[in-house]
Amino acid sequence: MSNRLETFVGEPRSSDEAPTIGVVAKVGHVDASDPLGLVGQLLDGKYEVQQVAGIGGTAVVYRAQHRALERPVAIKVVRILSGISTSNGDALFTQLSQEATLLASLSERTSAILQARDIGMVEIRGGFRVPYLVLEWLDGASLEEVLERERAAGLAPRSLEEAMYLLEPVAQALAIAHRHGIAHRDVKPANVFVVGDARTPSAIVKVLDFGIAKVVSAAQAMDGGFRTTSASTFSSFTPAYGAPEQFSRSFGATGPWTDVFALALVLAEVATGRQALSGDDLAQLAAASTSKETRPSLRALGLVVADGVEAVFARAVAVDPTVRYGSVLELWRDLALAVGQAPRSRGWPSSPDLPALATSPESGPVAAPPPPISISRLHGATTEPAALESQTRLRKPRGWARTAASIASVTAIGALLGAAAFAYPRLHATRPRAAAPVASSAVAAAVIPSDARAASCPEGMLPIPGGRFFMGSDDAIALDFERPAHQVTLSPYCIDRTEVTVAAYKSCSDTGDCKRAPTTNEWTEISAHDRAVYDPLCTAGDPVAHATHPVNCIDWTLADAFCRAQSKRLPTEAEWEFAARGPDGRVYPWGDELPSGDLLNACGAECVRWARKAGAPLEPMYGGDDGFPTIAPVGSFPRGASRYGVEDVVGNVWEWVADWYGPYASRPETEPLGPMTGTERVIRGGGWNGSNPAWVRPTFRYKDRPGKRSHGIGFRCAAEQR
Repeated sequence: MSNRLETFVGEPRSSDEAPTIGVVAKVGHVDASDPLGLVGQLLDGKYEVQQVAGIGGTAVVYRAQHRALERPVAIKVVRILSGISTSNGDALFTQLSQEATLLASLSERTSAILQARDIGMVEIRGGFRVPYLVLEWLDGASLEEVLERERAAGLAPRSLEEAMYLLEPVAQALAIAHRHGIAHRDVKPANVFVVGDARTPSAIVKVLDFGIAKVVSAAQAMDGGFRTTSASTFSSFTPAYGAPEQFSRSFGATGPWTDVFALALVLAEVATGRQALSGDDLAQLAAASTSKETRPSLRALGLVVADGVEAVFARAVAVDPTVRYGSVLELWRDLALAVGQAPRSRGWPSSPDLPALATSPESGPVAAPPPPISISRLHGATTEPAALESQTRLRKPRGWARTAASIASVTAIGALLGAAAFAYPRLHATRPRAAAPVASSAVAAAVIPSDARAASCPEGMLPIPGGRFFMGSDDAIALDFERPAHQVTLSPYCIDRTEVTVAAYKSCSDTGDCKRAPTTNEWTEISAHDRAVYDPLCTAGDPVAHATHPVNCIDWTLADAFCRAQSKRLPTEAEWEFAARGPDGRVYPWGDELPSGDLLNACGAECVRWARKAGAPLEPMYGGDDGFPTIAPVGSFPRGASRYGVEDVVGNVWEWVADWYGPYASRPETEPLGPMTGTERVIRGGGWNGSNPAWVRPTFRYKDRPGKRSHGIGFRCAAEQR
């Protein structure tokens, strides 16, 4: 054995800095102390543990040999979880399994992400059972060590163009993750691994540690800041690269924009040889990150750049997350345009504004990995986006983590719509086949099949051709109530192009065919503050000013009665979902592009400002301003229409559908109508105050009492084709 092995865990550099979990860093010799007593053991009947490769505050990494394949692998044993309770340990193993599945799925879509191979449990010294990850074995060094060596050797820093070229695989990996709602949250040089000479175009660059910081952070929350097996202090991010929202949630939620901040700092360090945030301790680094008066800049670090480049960097490191770029793809696009440098490979998520291929500055075109497979986004236990779907060979134990996410998700929605917390029953399904690629519809208009155009529908309605599709989702990130995906066959039908407006409803009530629309909210234990904040949002309260807004504060019975008065009906849950996404499995009505302020009315910067003023704080789903603090006129977001032209099918207001709530069947169904009886009706589509992208996935389900009246709920009608 060589006496110089590469490790996946390094020691923390200071008590204020997170250890480099999952980070490949060279060590001068193999640590033979084996604190967990695993050398010589055979894990899971196939991994022969040979030597300790590295020790960190939260994990120990071993070099092992896969007995059957005769290939080296890295075994990362997450020993930090040995100090928590058994019940929490089981839950965290479930979450770690989900994160490993996420990592495997991401690494299948880009070679720039470290590959996860397996996961298991092992008993270590002291009788604790802890999880381990099996990762690909790499020979190289962390970018942190590369930079340290270059400084020690007196090498000049790279130019900005050279720094961008080196870091583009990192940006590409993050962009693909962001496209599917996954944030890293601990981007730093120690989490970037380089194989080969970092000064040549042939260097291979990978991102490490997706999801690990999230698991440890959850563990800390569960056990109230448990002790690690090291004296080192662990934080779920590294302060030297921390965004303001990581130091204090008063700045907002973490998300892809957090990675934008950190990547900009890493880029600055690679290009200048100096860390962008200066400080000797946590307090100083927090002040440097959050100060509005003194922001890090390329020029302040000694780099001569054009105004446009400095402006891009300034936006990337803005204190306010809503001002920052919403994803690394947006950052890299603007930076490439400002610098005049096109991307070097085709591995980027699709974007109409991003060039597809460039050449290496020295060696011509660079081989690119295959384009990513379009996959879904997740909703976890907070309003932060994270996780995704895809087939994988990893074993995924069944635990309560997904159920907990389901409960947290619907509880959060209940808070937005005005409801008590409730839980869905837990469902599990087998892992799905990988989704077929879906073209981005950033340029999209509605796509209505030619055979559907000949169908006859009432005015204001669109023909839906019917057909087969898989209703629900088996994605790795799908919550229990979205499972299992099951094939549904529908006949052609019609559906309203938009949500029913105040004017349309008033016309019905003026003729005595419908009851008048309510102008107040009604839900269990509604407070005086809730009424003061949300009753003014009931659109029927000012039918002239809100004539083209969706009618809301409508209970299920009133919605059903209106549709029947028009010789229509509420759509079934299956009809609603098919009209929203069609048969191709797209993630959102418009395609796979992440939600943004020009696609739908959800919570953007304007919503956050409104909520802060109203005393009902909200977090943004996306950066920027969509133009509407609360409810918008129908049809305000034509770019977000579904393939059939259905507008506002997600966002603006949730929508009642016909079905009683019930768990999905696993067998194929034709024209499903839901349970015959029940206590709660299904609501679909997300609303104006939604913070989580998962809520606007067409597969996402919500339910509530049919008597509920909320500012966040409206409806649309369906009918038979003539």
